[in-house]
Amino acid sequence: MVLGFSSIIAFIIGIIALYALSVLLVVPVKIIIRLVINGIMGGLILLLVNLVGGLFGLSIGINPVTSIIAGFLGVPGVVLLLIIQMIT
Repeated sequence: MVLGFSSIIAFIIGIIALYALSVLLVVPVKIIIRLVINGIMGGLILLLVNLVGGLFGLSIGINPVTSIIAGFLGVPGVVLLLIIQMIT
């Protein structure tokens, strides 16, 4: 079996298409995994702040808005909520 020039070009195009498809599928998965990790970390830090902060008179009410902020932003979101809590 002799590979011709057209077969080599088709093989190269197939490899490039496979790479492009894998990049398109992997990038959204990485974003979803990062959002899940941020959400878990934000929820745990929010819980920890409420448990430990209760001793110092600092607490953040857990409602849909604070949960969304802590979920999307993670630890910086909880810090933002603490700053807003201290300002108001």
